[in-house]
Amino acid sequence: MSSLDVAILGYGLAGSVFHAPLIAAQPRLRVAAVVTGSGERAAQARREHPGVRVLGSAEELFAAPAGIDLVVVATPNRSHAPLARQALAAGLPVVVDKPFAVTVADAEDLIARAEQAGLALSVFQNRRWDDDFLTARGLIEAGKLGAINRFESRFERWRPVPKGSWREVGSAEDGAGILFDLGSHLVDQAVTLFGPVRAVYAELDRRRDGILSDDDTFVALTHESGVRSQLWMSAVTPQLGPRLRVLGSDAGFVSYGLDPQEEALRSGRRPDDGQGPWGTADRWGALGADPAERVPLLAGDYPAFYAAMAAALLDGAPVPVDPRDAVATLRILDAARRSSDDNEVVTEF
Repeated sequence: MSSLDVAILGYGLAGSVFHAPLIAAQPRLRVAAVVTGSGERAAQARREHPGVRVLGSAEELFAAPAGIDLVVVATPNRSHAPLARQALAAGLPVVVDKPFAVTVADAEDLIARAEQAGLALSVFQNRRWDDDFLTARGLIEAGKLGAINRFESRFERWRPVPKGSWREVGSAEDGAGILFDLGSHLVDQAVTLFGPVRAVYAELDRRRDGILSDDDTFVALTHESGVRSQLWMSAVTPQLGPRLRVLGSDAGFVSYGLDPQEEALRSGRRPDDGQGPWGTADRWGALGADPAERVPLLAGDYPAFYAAMAAALLDGAPVPVDPRDAVATLRILDAARRSSDDNEVVTEF
């Protein structure tokens, strides 16, 4: 087999903007099926992927899974684990959008089922391939900053008027709120860089009228290595802070603004559209101590995720993101919620 047919469950923002274009751009993958209950999104999928099979429910797909080689779960958070469970039961490898599951128990159950069935399972943590994160990781690994003391990371937005989406009016059981949404990325990045965590402190707040889930959250992690990570995620920040700031014994690194890949995907661009190099922009960070030198950011590389997933299925390579990493992230997110509820540092998770 030289190529794989992929079914995408859900064709909202995650399915249509992030997953489908990256899959379609990968020579060894093809968007073969889309599951959506929306007539408008079904028409969109047919326009964007001629010949795609469009189904109204996941049950239709799993009743006749022949010809599908990989399932991508890109539905609302609460349905991630149940749908991934169905895909594994149908004998299909799975990629699950973040958060991997709403509970640690569900995440661990999925891993056990995948291992028992001998099926590949991974989690779409695309922000590991952001330009600023790749640059910071390269500088740290090259020893350019010395011993790292503190890591600051932010995903902040200014959206004072709620949209009324399930992420704003849902419950923790739904996986709603900015901690599950953006916190899944920020915690994953921190743990990827600095390893296991021994203590969690968090502040979860609801700042806007008419919402039921957190929209302004701060999480502080103490890693076993001694590094301290401070993570901000907010929908109500009128003045944005630096996206990344890494402080070491010899130098620091700071960058502002967001990786351009999401905006490119939202605008309809694809990595293989021939419009020039992917993931590049005139973006710079500052490296050193005052006065710091201006350094270009490395190109972002979201396509690397599905290239690695294809290699995992066709060549026996490791999956791009180990689902056990997502379990560690979920444990930290759960500890953060408990920390905020009880107003204390959590050390057992």
